[in-house]
Amino acid sequence: MKISIIGIGSVGSAVATAVANTGLAHEIVLFDRDGIRARAAAEDLGHAAAFSYDIKITAVNTYRAIRGSDIVIIAAGANQKPGQTRTDLLHANAAVISDIVPRVMANVDSKTVRLIIVTNPLDVMVMLAQRISKLPPSRVIGTGTMLDSARLRTILSRQLSVSTQSINAYVLGEHGDSSMIVWSSACVGGIDLGAFCRQTKISLPQTTRRTIEHRVHNAAYEIIQGRGATWDGIAGAVADLVRCIVNDERRILTVSTVDGVGTKSLAMSLPRIVGASGVVATLMPRMDAPESASLRRSARIIRRNFDLL
Repeated sequence: MKISIIGIGSVGSAVATAVANTGLAHEIVLFDRDGIRARAAAEDLGHAAAFSYDIKITAVNTYRAIRGSDIVIIAAGANQKPGQTRTDLLHANAAVISDIVPRVMANVDSKTVRLIIVTNPLDVMVMLAQRISKLPPSRVIGTGTMLDSARLRTILSRQLSVSTQSINAYVLGEHGDSSMIVWSSACVGGIDLGAFCRQTKISLPQTTRRTIEHRVHNAAYEIIQGRGATWDGIAGAVADLVRCIVNDERRILTVSTVDGVGTKSLAMSLPRIVGASGVVATLMPRMDAPESASLRRSARIIRRNFDLL
């Protein structure tokens, strides 16, 4: 499995480390316009690999070197700074994606390659990358709300004193400020969340749920305020997505990919079955009327941002 990563900044470097640690790649190519930075990252990761997996790690600043890649991860672009929203990056990162994707496609097999998009604003960049690449939507996959959902499960895990692995709860819609939590279908160990709380005598009133929503929505801003950027969480999400694809696990992940055709096409996060061929199927969880309205509102915001391009 040859995996290329485009953009070796703080996020791209963390993604490279997380992907290397899966042990699923026999070769990882690190592409950055700054050849010195790419070489430094490759050297550092190569030294770390001596303690884990035998992987060929190459630093490049020419797209020819990504030929033969099974998966290309695009992590290039401006990152959020303190006080910025993901949408503030819209035009700058659209220019980055518009430059990168044609160069990638000229050097990969369009019949098999899978693109993973990390660049924000995520959903709009997925739509743009799919349109430019002309790949089937199932093979242009954004990490979507995988990280948002992980943050939700982590907070609920602490609140409920149960492992995150036993919690099924999703954040859907935009990977951004309009994302929404589907409380109606949340469950713990296969038990409806409300029933779980009653059986364990744990209180989770609406005020607490609103606090959890606030913490999920603001997690990235708090991390950026404290350390300048977020990278470990998203790197973990990318590695999990890569694992799901390479092993054809067909797990359900809240990734973002384009649904629909023509002017009705839209990318946003929903529960999706992911396997070797990319997105296999899209699912729709049970939602109450306010949740459905929130999801539609999130979709409108993504569409409006894409139309700004």
